[in-house]
Amino acid sequence: MQSYRFKQFGHLDHLALCQEEMPEPGAREVLVQIRATSFNYRDLAIMNGQYTLPSHPGHIPLSDAAGEVIQIGPRVERFKVGDRVVNTFMPRWFGGAFQASGRAELYGSDRDGWLTEYKVVSEESLLALPDYLSFEQGATLPCAAVTAWSALNGDRPVKAGETVLTLGSGGVSLFAIQLAKAMGARVIATTSSETKAAQLKALGADEVISYVQHPEWSHEVLRLTAGLGVNRVVEVGGPGTLNQSIRSICIGGELALIGFVAHDAVAIDFFSLFNSSARFRVINVGSREDFEQMNRVLVQHQIMPVIDSTFPFADAKQAWRHFDSRQHVGKIVISH
Repeated sequence: MQSYRFKQFGHLDHLALCQEEMPEPGAREVLVQIRATSFNYRDLAIMNGQYTLPSHPGHIPLSDAAGEVIQIGPRVERFKVGDRVVNTFMPRWFGGAFQASGRAELYGSDRDGWLTEYKVVSEESLLALPDYLSFEQGATLPCAAVTAWSALNGDRPVKAGETVLTLGSGGVSLFAIQLAKAMGARVIATTSSETKAAQLKALGADEVISYVQHPEWSHEVLRLTAGLGVNRVVEVGGPGTLNQSIRSICIGGELALIGFVAHDAVAIDFFSLFNSSARFRVINVGSREDFEQMNRVLVQHQIMPVIDSTFPFADAKQAWRHFDSRQHVGKIVISH
């Protein structure tokens, strides 16, 4: 079988296609023929040596995949040959509160990821792919969709009639728009162009703010909420957007801290933070239980993941370059 591995970090040229032995499943393990994988921002950070958690060269990249079970090991109970499956982002977080020890096992950084033709994993690290989704659509779910779901839920789920703010047009933000609308929320989104604004509105965003026309976009958020601010911010920007997000939140609202795609850091406005009385919650994607709950909502509302483009396995480097260009709206997928 063939697998891609990063021999070292720092440049895409270090990604090599390798010929490897076919793995065999052990007890409670299954062999998955991988049919599709997708990219997340963390994959760029890992490649560039900028990931915030430890990562080691030599691993197979990518954390998200969908495929088909083609062989089962002894005592497997959850799946049978022919089942369509999707992986969990953290292979040992099944439910309950996040435990820091789970960070020692992240696909693509600490252990082999999914940019390969076949993979053996524990049956507990998989769940069924909803019937209405293709393998390519399923491969978009493990990180971005579950992160969006967790950002909107937790111990204070978004309620119908509340307002959610999403930032940009990355995978997490697009799923957050769709899921928030399914929960009955009003959605305000930010983006950079009229074309992207039209796409966000087509997904369900009620209002879209151009952060190019309005660099201090929190003023527009307050205008659209009669000065009150939003109940929830799905904060994917990090250092470059956090102050604007803080100024956009209503008193007692919640900021779900997810990413760091905006690097232009400025000092945090302490008084805006203090006066907001807001809750700040770091999102660590989600557990298998979270994924299962989200899937029930996806099925009920027939939510369709947004895919920008799909590349064949042989063109994985071309897919990576397209992802790195930041010109996409939706997920970049590799079909295996």
